[in-house]
Amino acid sequence: MLAIDFGPAGSVVVVGRLDAAQSPVAQAFLDRVEGTVTLDCSALEYISSAGLGVLLKTQKRLLASGGKLRLTGVNRHLQDVFGYSGFDQLFEIEPAR
Repeated sequence: MLAIDFGPAGSVVVVGRLDAAQSPVAQAFLDRVEGTVTLDCSALEYISSAGLGVLLKTQKRLLASGGKLRLTGVNRHLQDVFGYSGFDQLFEIEPAR
């Protein structure tokens, strides 16, 4: 299950699992954001390769228009996933406190 919506100060909050079944919902939501977007991942439990694809597509689109996708609240497991996939080189990532 996945929930994605706007949070405080214009951030986007993602909760649950971002997997192949939930990727279309996440992509449809993220296709509507513009500029520099902070994605709060503090309640993101899991991300699959399909979920990584959603983030990559969004990052490419935002960078092309002068924006970017920033990831915050990233737990240790997700940091490992981003590191193994090389996504730590593509995104500004702020670990969970």
